[in-house]
Amino acid sequence: MGGVTALKEPLAKSLGGTTAKVMAAHLGLHTVGDLLHHYPRRYAERGELTRLSDLPLDEHVTVVAEVADTRLHTFNGGRGVRLEVTLTDGSGRLRLVFFGRRAVHHHERVLLPGRRGMFAGKVSMFNRSLQLSHPAYELLDEDDDAGRVEDFAGRPLPLYPACKQLESWRIAKSVGVVLDSLAATGWDGLVDPLPGSLRTGRGLLPLPEAFEKVHRPRTRKDITEARSRLKWDEGFVLQVALARRRAAAAQLPAVPRRPVAGGLLHAFDGRLPFSLTGGQQRVCEEIFADLAADHPMHRLLQGEVGSGKTLVALRAMLAVADTGGQSALLAPTEVLAQQHHRSITEMLGDLAEGGLLGGAEHGTRVTLLTGSMGARARRQALLDAATGEAGIVIGTHALIEDVVAFHDLGLVVVDEQHRFGVEQRDALRAKGERPPHLLVMTATPIPRTVAMTVFGDLETSVLDELPRGRSPIASHVVPVRDKPHYLTRAWERVREEVANGHQAYVVCPRIGDDAHEEAGDEAARGPAAAGGPDEAEDGDGGDAPGAQRPPLAVLDVAARLAEGPLDGLRTEVLHGRMAPEAKDDVMRRFAAGEVDVLVATTVIEVGVNVPNATAMVIMDADRFGVSQLHQLRGRVGRGSAPGLCLLVTDAPEGGSARARLAAVAGTTDGFELSRIDLEQRREGDVLGQAQSGGRSSLRMLAVIDDEELIAEARAEATALVARDPGLTDSPDLRTALDALLDADREEFLDKG
Repeated sequence: MGGVTALKEPLAKSLGGTTAKVMAAHLGLHTVGDLLHHYPRRYAERGELTRLSDLPLDEHVTVVAEVADTRLHTFNGGRGVRLEVTLTDGSGRLRLVFFGRRAVHHHERVLLPGRRGMFAGKVSMFNRSLQLSHPAYELLDEDDDAGRVEDFAGRPLPLYPACKQLESWRIAKSVGVVLDSLAATGWDGLVDPLPGSLRTGRGLLPLPEAFEKVHRPRTRKDITEARSRLKWDEGFVLQVALARRRAAAAQLPAVPRRPVAGGLLHAFDGRLPFSLTGGQQRVCEEIFADLAADHPMHRLLQGEVGSGKTLVALRAMLAVADTGGQSALLAPTEVLAQQHHRSITEMLGDLAEGGLLGGAEHGTRVTLLTGSMGARARRQALLDAATGEAGIVIGTHALIEDVVAFHDLGLVVVDEQHRFGVEQRDALRAKGERPPHLLVMTATPIPRTVAMTVFGDLETSVLDELPRGRSPIASHVVPVRDKPHYLTRAWERVREEVANGHQAYVVCPRIGDDAHEEAGDEAARGPAAAGGPDEAEDGDGGDAPGAQRPPLAVLDVAARLAEGPLDGLRTEVLHGRMAPEAKDDVMRRFAAGEVDVLVATTVIEVGVNVPNATAMVIMDADRFGVSQLHQLRGRVGRGSAPGLCLLVTDAPEGGSARARLAAVAGTTDGFELSRIDLEQRREGDVLGQAQSGGRSSLRMLAVIDDEELIAEARAEATALVARDPGLTDSPDLRTALDALLDADREEFLDKG
């Protein structure tokens, strides 16, 4: 394993072809480095017993437990035999089941009461008891293996993320083989990414020692020291990559876009019927300072739902228009693009009619470009963009097409950037002769550490106060399984809001207009269906989606509401499969107050602004994520009247789904909810591999838990790159960067 490729050696060379194939196929492990970075998910002490009462159903687990008793049963007139072994840990009991005379005879002989071991299998339920059927196991206190018993005594036992084909202890043995092989060569060729001064200054272990202690610890202190070192590897290499990205961006040339006195921005500000919040003023100043620089702005604008991000972005676009430049606003859906076009045009008034009869002196043109526009309107939009007549071009993915050209693209605004791939964003930015300034907006609040990792190449601005006049939103869980009459009251509340002159949304997880979905529509009419308690039926519920009925559908719920609890109200539907003209017509009529209740999918999740809408009922709310529920809720309470959001669910009490909904109902603080959301989903791959289904690049570092370490790593990385942009004085770090950031990830960072 000599040379710089020690960690790149194929596992087959160390472990043999059979084990290597299983690791590659089922765990995604191909090289020595992959295996060494496949860290234990937890550790059990010798004699420490896993809490059997917390075992998850239908998941593959490894437990450390003790045999309590064994029982032999016969069936089919004595022709069949079954061995039941009961494990215990003091908190619960788990049954092991074996069939077949030969197997039963062997297991009955070795699984004696009092014996302790590691047992692995898939947890199932039989006769209301948890069980593992034909589990793999390894005893830890075999009488004929005194040396092994002594080796295990007092040591933490590593328990690895495993699979049916490869149990945790087999992974541990494979890791041991690799560690011994590397140690025999003196770890020749192992590249340490941390500069010696950083490692010494922070008292971190050498890398070989960290690998040894994380996989074969003797004490809990070994684990703590190893994890600290390995977290620094991940955090520091990532932050160096991002720091180099920021440094490279600062070297690119850009056209400075300084606000012009007495121009379009000045005219717009003079017409505003309200004052900007302090947060909006601060963020605008940050953006204007970036726009005035001779290198591209790379800024993330995040804020609570309804905090006024669109107004901030519009002022930036007007400042660019004053310099003769154009701005492109990229939206993820046609509904949102149309909403932006409509609201920006309304805010500008005759300032959006530049060059037209009756247009203002300092006006520009606001053009909409989407994929489903008619040929004539599309030709005109393309012409407006290419000639520069349109100072603001708003669109969907259609903006990215090759035929779209700009006269002088100065600013790209990406709304809800998480909806776009990096390549899409990059394709739009490439349409400028020089790199345009970039403003990325998100209404999903992002914890500080996530911003330092996922968006580490962007400067961050936060809008953390709502405009004056915004009303509070009350949120409640409607548990129709426990209290079906609550749903009847929910529809009464909708009628009350409409009677008071307001409007309401009803949100469903799916549309329900194709054959596959219609086949499940009858099943969908379960406890959370629109009819109320008389039509409630007992379902199996649970948190596992596979155990639930199909999600409720817009078309089904809308029809049932119109015939039942909302009879007489003006009800319309909105979903992504409607023709653009039909969607726009529905939204216009809803915004004009001509529709009382809008039954929709999540197409209304972002950007839709109807201040008169005060109530929202989210059906099957447990089917949505925390951040998505927060986004949906933000569609109400946008005017002077209080908002109401009702989260309807038939998930059982005490499950994770109900806990998630309770968290959403308990706070409107998006940053707090984003932490909860992240803790439940974990980080994914902060370098973008999640977009292609790859494994996470963060195996040890947790962006929520390791906030201080990430901040310190960012500071160290920024200082290092400032001193040595090419990493010429840190060749090992450069090598590690190349090894840890494969070609796809490098491309992701380069295009960030």
